[in-house]
Amino acid sequence: RVSPALTLGRDATMSDVNDTVKQFVRYFYRHIKAKNVYETLTMYERSFAAISERFFKREAWPAPRAISSLADDDKVFVLLYAELYYRHLYMTTTPSVDERKASWENYCALFGVALHGDVNMQLPNLWLYEMVDEFVYQFQSFHQYKVSPKRTAEEKSALDALDKQVWDQTSVVNFLQALVDKSDVKRVLERERAGEISFAKDEGYSIESSNVLRTLGYFALIGISRVHVLVGNYEGALTSLDAIDLDKEGMFTKVSGAFVATSYHVGFAYLMCSRYTDAIRHFNESLQYIDRVKNGSTRPHALPLLMKKQEQMYALLAIISALVPGQQHLLDDGVALSLHQKYSDKISRMMNGEVSIYDELFSYACPKFVGSQEAYKTQLKAFLEIVAAHAVIPKLRSHLKMYATVKVAKLAAVMDVSESDLRASLTAFDKANTVKQWNGGASALDGDDVYCGDIRVTMEGDVIKVEEMKNRKSAKTFFEQTNKKLSMQLEELMAAKPLVVKPSAIVS
Repeated sequence: RVSPALTLGRDATMSDVNDTVKQFVRYFYRHIKAKNVYETLTMYERSFAAISERFFKREAWPAPRAISSLADDDKVFVLLYAELYYRHLYMTTTPSVDERKASWENYCALFGVALHGDVNMQLPNLWLYEMVDEFVYQFQSFHQYKVSPKRTAEEKSALDALDKQVWDQTSVVNFLQALVDKSDVKRVLERERAGEISFAKDEGYSIESSNVLRTLGYFALIGISRVHVLVGNYEGALTSLDAIDLDKEGMFTKVSGAFVATSYHVGFAYLMCSRYTDAIRHFNESLQYIDRVKNGSTRPHALPLLMKKQEQMYALLAIISALVPGQQHLLDDGVALSLHQKYSDKISRMMNGEVSIYDELFSYACPKFVGSQEAYKTQLKAFLEIVAAHAVIPKLRSHLKMYATVKVAKLAAVMDVSESDLRASLTAFDKANTVKQWNGGASALDGDDVYCGDIRVTMEGDVIKVEEMKNRKSAKTFFEQTNKKLSMQLEELMAAKPLVVKPSAIVS
């Protein structure tokens, strides 16, 4: 059967391929075939971007069929090249319906090789993560394109003619789940937790076998979680990652895009589950990480996406700060300062009841949901219900902070409400400030109820007792965070270790 990649792509022949591209393809093919992971990574990470910037800023690379002969008509290499070809096409143009279908078919063929073929390649983890990431992105892009009111009658007709499996949610998740299952990555991660193997330390590489299926399976777990977030299944998004220990260093922390995207989507899922302290924990870690890597990044073309995610996470932290005030002790000092500089005014306005600011920040910081044209409105409605449940906090908190003890009748008169309404508000106040928090456990959904407000109210008959909570970092937490930060900085300064230790390099 002819490889789909050979029959797809914009019209091009060998005469259209310039010498720079010819040289790139030849060397890229040789390094992949020779399992030269470092050289492959350099060409993937730097050369492809540099050539794209120089020759293909606003147009597509040569079609896969045009470069096939430069790589001995190797079908697997052509599929890999086509993956880059379509990814670049999405970045620089608006793909047609046929091109979206063609990219889908290329991923089906490429993942089919990993699932059913005898793969003996060693590919960079960065590429394997971004392969899964792009697969989910194109699924997301297809559904936004599908429901866009700007589609022409011709485009709508072409979409209607597509096979229903093309970029279908079930098909996408099934492919990702197949990679998880076939790679047996969950058992690998169980063995790592038991101390039997060092999967993360070795970065998934092995001299005995290819890293491709195993690493694709690992990142497919993250891809499945992201799909769940995009369709509003937040608990499903969190449980999808149960096999990965999110609070320890792992494979996902070694790829910048994977760490930031995982932290963003996990934090957002926690926010929508009203688990604010867990959301803060993940946003805080990621924001510190971005601050460390952004100045020394080897991929300046990838920085805009990291910076966009950084700004979105600050906006989500601003929302949480308004919903449950007094959480600064959970933030790194640098993150807390940046949050104050960026959003102190809007936090104050949200706390004063300006729902439009919540709406504005949510619209900016939320993922681009998929589904019907109502997908965003459905998620916004769910979010605003959370906001409404916390509406009692700002006004009541501002009055309670003036007292150590106060009678119900007196406070009700000051607030101009009935005593029964005040009692109901006090109950709602306590409930809104009580959240479930992960304190260790096998699942991201595990946790215990904790009180996260900065003041606590107890009732003794008709008297309200107000206690100010001293939410400060403990010495233990301070030293743990400092040591972790120093360890990560030292690791980044260490010389890079070999990605794969070849038998020929081992001296007996």
